[in-house]
Amino acid sequence: MTNRQIIVSQLPQGTLTEDHFALQDAEMPVAGEGEVLLRTILMSIDAANRSWMQGATYRDAVKAGDVMATYSICEVMASNSPKIAIGDIVAAESVWADYVTRPARAVQKLPKVDTLSNLISVYGIAGKTAFHGLVSVGNPMAGETVVVSAAAGSVGGYVGQIAKALGCHVVGIAGGPEKCKWVVDELGFDACVDYREKGLFKALRAACPNGIDVYFDNVGGPVLETTVALMNERGRIACCGAISQYDSANPTGPRNLPGALVVKRLRMEGFIVMDFAKDDNKAIRALQTWVANGQIKVTEDIVEGLENAPKALIGLLAGDNKGKRMVRVGADPKGE
Repeated sequence: MTNRQIIVSQLPQGTLTEDHFALQDAEMPVAGEGEVLLRTILMSIDAANRSWMQGATYRDAVKAGDVMATYSICEVMASNSPKIAIGDIVAAESVWADYVTRPARAVQKLPKVDTLSNLISVYGIAGKTAFHGLVSVGNPMAGETVVVSAAAGSVGGYVGQIAKALGCHVVGIAGGPEKCKWVVDELGFDACVDYREKGLFKALRAACPNGIDVYFDNVGGPVLETTVALMNERGRIACCGAISQYDSANPTGPRNLPGALVVKRLRMEGFIVMDFAKDDNKAIRALQTWVANGQIKVTEDIVEGLENAPKALIGLLAGDNKGKRMVRVGADPKGE
């Protein structure tokens, strides 16, 4: 029995293409002492996957020849640990492959839910990133104006819905009129501005007549620059990512820093979801409450097949997803 893997065959210098990846067969892994053998069910597709190819970040860089790294939900197929049983559903830092082995201490048992994919979306990386970044970093108050970029994406959509649940005026930034309409009509944002249209500053100012108190940044670059110019004094900027820069050989940054930070006394803070792991249970309780009472709609974008993971990531970077993108590699244990 062989194990399919997708490696990074060459590191991109600019735009990521499918030619930067290769699907190959490898030997079936065997769990060693203290390890578990995992069957991949779902893989998270994130803009961070691209940034890992540019060098070390909060994790080691992905190099040419490496199996592409990811976060996965898996079924335990064999276990050499008394703490993990065959059949357990676990989360793991993994790779793009059908099967992997991991130290048992490095996997996390997951609770039973009706829809397994929700453990990657609203109750997983996307939902927890949105909650922790907005609540703990942005610290919005009812009545304030919250703006979020990549509003139709996996994190941005939840940020806006959480902000609405907290009583804020919420404005999204997305690419294209169809996405902007979807963000307002389906996710309940008060407004959404198309960054691809000319006059972003005027459109965003019109959508935020009282200025911007909290900005949740997923894109960096010119959009961040425009938003900073409209921030109120003592505003907060939660920096989650810079997707507009990951595929560029010549990334650009906002030109109005640090001057605007000083004049407006802004607080600009980067974060990673793991920073707030101690508060994950609080986040999940809040998210479950909002989902149950209809204040959060769960949006997922599931691509079928391991072989389509490169295309799924490239599409994500181009903004062709709505909601949390993931790749289904294998069937859920209960056959869903």
